[in-house]
Amino acid sequence: MDFQIPQEFQQLVSRAKSLGRPMRVVLAGANAENALQGLFAAQEAGFVEPILVGKYRKTHEMLEKLGLQDRLFDFQPVGTDTNPVQFAIEMINSGAADALQRGNTQTRDFLMPILNKANHLIQENRLVTDINFMKFNGYDRILAVSDCTLLVEPSIEQREEAVRNMVEAQKKIFGIEHPNIALLALVEKPSFHMRDTVEAQTIVLHHQEEPIADCNLVGPIAYDLVVSKEAARLKNYDCPYCGEFDGIIVPSLAMGNLICKVVDTHLHATGLCVLMGTTVPIAATGRSESPLQAFLSLAGSAVMFEERFK
Repeated sequence: MDFQIPQEFQQLVSRAKSLGRPMRVVLAGANAENALQGLFAAQEAGFVEPILVGKYRKTHEMLEKLGLQDRLFDFQPVGTDTNPVQFAIEMINSGAADALQRGNTQTRDFLMPILNKANHLIQENRLVTDINFMKFNGYDRILAVSDCTLLVEPSIEQREEAVRNMVEAQKKIFGIEHPNIALLALVEKPSFHMRDTVEAQTIVLHHQEEPIADCNLVGPIAYDLVVSKEAARLKNYDCPYCGEFDGIIVPSLAMGNLICKVVDTHLHATGLCVLMGTTVPIAATGRSESPLQAFLSLAGSAVMFEERFK
């Protein structure tokens, strides 16, 4: 596919293309239209070798529908009683693959094998979180949001880990040093009637006592103040980073998921999604997201794969 790569992601794609060798990616649940198109576009760009895991008939029907049946790929068929994600992880652990890509799998079926300690995909003393990087009209930089998939009602400690993961991802994928990170809440003033505001204030106090990560950390802060200097002016909110935040840590999975889907659906965001805290790169693009987003998620994964060997 011939993608129009937004300027903000061009350097990332160039870095992925400069890999010493292509990353061997297992697409788990391979009868996934957008994931397949993104995967083979990454192959065309030279930074991926595709490995397809899924049901034989459904996968080949999808490949023929997309005109991709003649591409070079390894195919591993699985039956209805086998979770393709578990099969893919076993390939990675055996040394037959380097990275995992989500295909046509339910969220639970995708995440449970990853979080299963017996599969050895979680880094020691790390919390696994997902990070969505999005570029959309009306905001002049890429904005990251976490966590939108794993942490339902994160504790203070989990949100602090999410901050660490986000700062690491910002640096590894986009080379951003000392990003501006917001702890999202409904309002910007702590109130004991709103637990998320008090917890955000607590996290900031922890950061002031001993930095959680190399970043500017602000919270509690409402969404309009995160993305708009004008909102900050009108509300007399004194913060130099309003309109210049690089990332948002959300207080609940529901809030993060809603932000990402609204921005993606109504503002036609372009971006990528990866998991952090894992031993191998994992491209976690949702099933309804575009081929370009699958492609960029693989580019981000490829850059993280490269970082492992530095």
